[in-house]
Amino acid sequence: MKKIINSKNAPSAIGPYSQGVLVPSGASTVYLSGQIALDPKTGQLVGGGIEPETKQVMKNIEGLLTELGASFDNVVKTTIFLTDLQDFTTVNQIYGAFFRSSPPARSTVEVSKLPRDAKVEIECTVVI
Repeated sequence: MKKIINSKNAPSAIGPYSQGVLVPSGASTVYLSGQIALDPKTGQLVGGGIEPETKQVMKNIEGLLTELGASFDNVVKTTIFLTDLQDFTTVNQIYGAFFRSSPPARSTVEVSKLPRDAKVEIECTVVI
C-alpha cells in the first residue's frame, strides 16, 4: 500500500516519522481535516493540558480512520500544529505510540493560536 523511503543521502528520521512515503498509483487518497481535542460526545475541548489533548486528537483521527475502514498504517503524511514547541516531546511520545511501524512523513510547526484555544492540531493524508 505504501513504501517507506529511507535514504542515506538525507538525514535520518529523528522521531516517529519517515523521510518519505511512496504511494502506488491506483490508490485512493483522503485528506483529513486537522483535528483538535474536541470530545465527540460533548463537542467541548478536553481539559488538562497537552497530554490529554494529544490523546484525544489521536482518538479523533482513529475514529475517522475507522470510518474509512483504515488504520494508522494507511496514514502517509501528517502535519502537527503546536501553540508551544516546548510541548513537542510530549506530543511526539503519544503520537509515536499510534505509529508503531512504517510511520508517515511528518511536519511539525509552531503556530500562534488554534481554534478554541487548543494546544495541538493534527491533519493527515490517508491512502486506501
